Amino acid sequence: MTFLCSVVYALINSFKNKISKWTEQTQFRLATPDALLQLAVLGLLTGIISGIVIVLFRLLVEETQDLLLPGNGSEGYERLSMGMRFLFPVVAGVLLAFLFYKYSKGIRVLGIARVMERMAYHQGYMTIRGFCIQFVGAAIAMIGGHSVGREGPHVYLGGAAGSLFGQFLKLPNNSIRTLVASGVAAAIAASFNTPLAGVIFALEVIMMEYTLASFVPVMLAAVSATAVSNIVLGSSPAFGIPDFAIASFAEFPIIILLGLVVGAAAALFNQMLETISIRAKGIQIWWRVITAGVLVALIGLVVPEVLGVGYDTVNATMFGAYSFLTLVTILFAKLFATSICIGLGVPGGMIGPAFFMGALIGAIVSLIAAYFFGVDASDMGFYALLGMGAMVGASLQAPLAALTAIMELTYNPGIIMPGMLTIVIAQLTASVMFKKQSLFVSMLKNNGLDYDISPAMQVLRGVGAASVLDNKIIRVTPVITQEKAIELVADADKFNWILINDDTGKLTTLMPLSELAKFIQTSALGSVELKEEMGHENEFNLLEIPANRMQLTPLSLRANLQQAHEKFINGAEVLFVVFNEKTAQDSSRVYGIITKAMVDASYKI
Repeated sequence: MTFLCSVVYALINSFKNKISKWTEQTQFRLATPDALLQLAVLGLLTGIISGIVIVLFRLLVEETQDLLLPGNGSEGYERLSMGMRFLFPVVAGVLLAFLFYKYSKGIRVLGIARVMERMAYHQGYMTIRGFCIQFVGAAIAMIGGHSVGREGPHVYLGGAAGSLFGQFLKLPNNSIRTLVASGVAAAIAASFNTPLAGVIFALEVIMMEYTLASFVPVMLAAVSATAVSNIVLGSSPAFGIPDFAIASFAEFPIIILLGLVVGAAAALFNQMLETISIRAKGIQIWWRVITAGVLVALIGLVVPEVLGVGYDTVNATMFGAYSFLTLVTILFAKLFATSICIGLGVPGGMIGPAFFMGALIGAIVSLIAAYFFGVDASDMGFYALLGMGAMVGASLQAPLAALTAIMELTYNPGIIMPGMLTIVIAQLTASVMFKKQSLFVSMLKNNGLDYDISPAMQVLRGVGAASVLDNKIIRVTPVITQEKAIELVADADKFNWILINDDTGKLTTLMPLSELAKFIQTSALGSVELKEEMGHENEFNLLEIPANRMQLTPLSLRANLQQAHEKFINGAEVLFVVFNEKTAQDSSRVYGIITKAMVDASYKI
């Protein structure tokens, strides 16, 4: 029996050692910016996980709406009685207040802005608490009829799923960032059945880079999430797109006018969000969401089309179901309702409302052009679709993602040229004429967070510390024998650096091996005079000899070079890499050291 236990124990230890070795090798491999195969597999898995999360969220929201709302489908807020139209948002506001009061623990910003903040300041690390608050909070807001979209929560949930998956696998931080982007792409792809738009959005808005190492896993994530969504929810697009064709080049002035109007509307939307969020900044979040519920309920009493996501209204607009006055009324009601919800902190998205408002503006402009200028305008749905793309591109500062989205929604290459023109004009109007940034960046800055991304920081974030460290090190006690010193110098091909413990055994000091070699050459090591100077005939202290020594600061193996760079900015002289700097012990394994020159060489300062 004892023998059997010994064998089992040995097998378990062997398995643990193999797993540990594999994990370590994976850490080093994924720390490099070109670990394509491993990242591709991880991106594929992230897409599946994120797709499942998005499907579960949609099923929860849509099935609950179908159960509570009159008629068939999840967009029946217009058919509610006036009392119920008031009650739904107010009850949702109270439930959100309880959720934030009881469980948020300081979390105030969610959605896409939160993902960008975690990427900019926390290497993509997201928490289970944030995931749960976003899942439950967004579900409450959407079921309660708040004027928010589902895509912002989807993006957060997808990005958080990728981040938590990477943290579970203990991946390096540069890889976790890639998995967050993969989760974001998966979320957008599963929301609209637009995988390419998901890829572009993740790279353009979240990663802000286009590299092969990020493109491949993000693409695979979008594909796998789309497949999951199609299997469960079907492959129908989010919007019903009518057939269209631009009538003639005489319509280009209308398209230019549409771009100008949408750009101005996007700037107004941004300004309203800024004003409301700044004025409400000192109010506790639970009072803010209750206020949002009451105000949206009052607007919904008059204009029930603003309640909920409103994709039924978008579809009706594309097919010309509303008069000019009705379109204008719904547009301004939606603008106010969404600004109130998002500005006061309701955990919903802005992409859906941007699509909503863009579609209405497109329809309004087409009616104006046909009535006042006698232009033989194309189908109203054509201009509604152009308005949708332009509003998203201008308000989110994501023109390529917006163009890709409307192209995938229509499967019509005829949308590309007018779509490009409208989106570019709208974006220039909002950003140049009205000096407005992305809604997400504005939200971050309103919460006291700067979001300035330099190209150098982008490079450093994409490279793991493990890929540049120098592992030609040896760790010694401060007092060594002359023979040991000569032996170390003789092994110069094996070691570049000497890690020196202090008298208590703590690792504090680094000495280049060349300094010890110089000391040996200049001090006639072994002479009687030196032995007397050191106080012992055969030993000397490395911390006392004349040499260039540097103080050591720990860095986690999972860190990227941005984190290393920040430590050097804060005064670190040289970094020694351990598995986890927060739990490092004096006996922890040191994988290598990183100097400032190694970091600088990564982006050629």
